[in-house]
Amino acid sequence: MRMARLKVPAHAPSGFYHCMSRVVDRRFILGPAEKEEFVRLLREYEGFCGVRVLTFIVMSNHFHVLVEVPRPPAPPDRPDMDQVLGMLDKLSGHHNAGALRQKVALLRRLQDAKAEGQLLARYHARMWDVSPFMKLVKQRFSQWYNRRQGRKGTLWEERFKSVVVEGPGRALLGMAGYIDLNSVRAGLVEDPKDYRWSGYGEAVAGVKRARQGLRRVMEGRLGRRPGLQEALEGYRMELFNQGREEREAMDAQGQRARGSLSTQAVREVLAGKGRLGLGDYVRCRVRYFCDGAVLGSREFVEGMFQAGRHRFGARRKSGARRMKGLEEELYALRDLRVGVFG
Repeated sequence: MRMARLKVPAHAPSGFYHCMSRVVDRRFILGPAEKEEFVRLLREYEGFCGVRVLTFIVMSNHFHVLVEVPRPPAPPDRPDMDQVLGMLDKLSGHHNAGALRQKVALLRRLQDAKAEGQLLARYHARMWDVSPFMKLVKQRFSQWYNRRQGRKGTLWEERFKSVVVEGPGRALLGMAGYIDLNSVRAGLVEDPKDYRWSGYGEAVAGVKRARQGLRRVMEGRLGRRPGLQEALEGYRMELFNQGREEREAMDAQGQRARGSLSTQAVREVLAGKGRLGLGDYVRCRVRYFCDGAVLGSREFVEGMFQAGRHRFGARRKSGARRMKGLEEELYALRDLRVGVFG
């Protein structure tokens, strides 16, 4: 998908944006640990800035993010200073919340409501706007990476690029698919669900925000708000239609220039109406399980729980937690991801 890139204005209006940025010199420096940290910061500042990440992908030297920016709420409905301070306390990369709290306390002792209002407005200016959101994520990641590597200087090639996307509808769905298929085109995986650092990979593995993002993407395609399972099954079919090998160009040697989804794989997905088998669910979800997870029948998991009963708190009465969204009964010791779709 080739689309003209537009520079996002100083204050971007509400709408949908495809944002992209590359590492300086296009170096391949984003490994698993770096990708994990970038996704963590992306989700952290998504909440602080009041935007919605519909889907994303983090590759080895660049990232793509599809963002919905809502209309700013009316001033009476915006967070007050105490709420903003609480939000800042939750940000792992924000180290001067204490100093800000002292400054606010001083202004209140001086009864300087005007100055406090001006201070609050500075933080409101970072919310409900894609430009501050991207700036904060990139800055915080650069600080984390430079500390980790003992380096200084810029990490990103330039200010992020963006495309304004019409939505919800076909354009938004096409852009989401373009983003989630990056790992397939790069030849990293044969199925987009197997790439962990992507919106679709997270959604299949049960991450709530990721599932809700793709649900929003599918609203325009279906003309209504679908259920989570319907949305993810429909999105999977859209992905395989968009990424099938017949659509990829051939190079001078007659080979496909980029990775693609095989015709057979597309047929199987469409025949199955986008549903994933039990094995696929388990593999995707296990990538998000911590050490010590147990999968199996209720009796097996319960037996493992009783054998290690001393490792759990007194309030824990049983061990088996059913994995929702599957026709077959499968249980886990730890309910780390609640449900596959539901």
